[in-house]
Amino acid sequence: MSPLPHNASRRRFLQLSAAFAAGAWAQSCTSTHRKFEPGEKLNLGVIGVGNRGAEDLEAAAGENIVALCDVDRGFLLSASKLHPDAHLYADFRDMLLCEKLDAVVVATPDHNHAVVAMAAMQHGKHVYVQKPLTRTISEARALTEAARKYKVVSQMGNQGHSGEGLRLMQEWVAAGAIGPIREVHCWTNRPIWPQGYPRPTDTPPVPEGLDWDLWIGPSPMRPYNPAYHPFSWRAWQDFGAGAMGDMACHVMDAACTILKLGTPSSIIATEAFNVIQVPGATGWQASKRVDYSDSYPPASVIHVSFPARGEMPPVKLHWYDGGILPERPDELEPERKLPESGTIFVGDKGKMMCETYSEGPRLIPETAMAAFTRPPKTLPRVPDGAQGHEKNWLDAIRTHGQATSNFDYAGPFTEVVLLGNVALRFPGQRLMWDGASAQVTNVAEANQFVQHHYREGWSLT
Repeated sequence: MSPLPHNASRRRFLQLSAAFAAGAWAQSCTSTHRKFEPGEKLNLGVIGVGNRGAEDLEAAAGENIVALCDVDRGFLLSASKLHPDAHLYADFRDMLLCEKLDAVVVATPDHNHAVVAMAAMQHGKHVYVQKPLTRTISEARALTEAARKYKVVSQMGNQGHSGEGLRLMQEWVAAGAIGPIREVHCWTNRPIWPQGYPRPTDTPPVPEGLDWDLWIGPSPMRPYNPAYHPFSWRAWQDFGAGAMGDMACHVMDAACTILKLGTPSSIIATEAFNVIQVPGATGWQASKRVDYSDSYPPASVIHVSFPARGEMPPVKLHWYDGGILPERPDELEPERKLPESGTIFVGDKGKMMCETYSEGPRLIPETAMAAFTRPPKTLPRVPDGAQGHEKNWLDAIRTHGQATSNFDYAGPFTEVVLLGNVALRFPGQRLMWDGASAQVTNVAEANQFVQHHYREGWSLT
């Protein structure tokens, strides 16, 4: 079966659909993964080659880039200039049927992560999926279980999880640098795209070369609008996961890893801010209270409660976005600024701060850092740290090992992040969470937002 041109005919699509029905779709589900000779290149496909996908493609450029896939012909042709021998596809299903691949990188908008990654794993392909792993909690759990079932090497694209800063802080906390930790503050300057305004009502024509039906994928059909593609889809409930989905998989990673936070017991979001951001305008404009059923609010504060874990005490984690910052620590020197995104750990004996990707960890004030005797480095390091995150996954495939942010970690972590978006729909109400059943136990109507809902023709099975 040869590669398909971008404008594959409807007849060809139906032929492929018949192949799926006949069993070709699952032909490699039970296949064993091949062994690699030292230095042998992987046969790699990349799905979503614009924006962040272009960066992932660059990080994997040393492999055998067999196929590129994107619903936007402009992104696809730009990527093909760097990889002229790669076969080009608009539909990831065509690529998975036509190509012999070892692994797939998924860097589409959030709403397509789960269906693409699941299809790749069902074909027996190792998968690297950009953060957040999925758009909904149920999808995150499904991908976690699928990675185990199909025995693939998985990785989520939260680079800081491979970084030096995370490991340093783990060693420092284990050495008692700031004592038991009961409170954590995490924040980001996102959104840096327009967010918190009503769904657009104008219907401009779909740009030439963009397959809008494929871009929509499993989400409800919406008319094309530049408010969605190519960049600002993160703002919309149907397509993205908002500021928290974009950055919490980076910013909250240190807290969830170091403190082994696991499953929260409850979560509460503050009342949605009484402002909207007007597209094309700068700053904020006062408005009546906005219904955020389409777009995420322009700013939010979310409080997550975690129970005790063994000898570790309960933890309250506070999340801030949209330019809201936590209270400035008294210990922070007047000349020092809080980073645009970061984390403050509040321990019984002191405080520790780091930046977005767990980098730049410091005890505060600097006098505490200077007085601290650093413990030996005992944790395994990833070569090149955060910059080696993609390579960490590729090397794990070659050695049949585990990548640092594999889905056994990334899936449950993503569930915590996405629970924040569920809470945003019920501002001021504390949601009690049962992780075992993945259910909100006290607000039944919240569970519809835990579960994914796909339009006809799309599923995870």
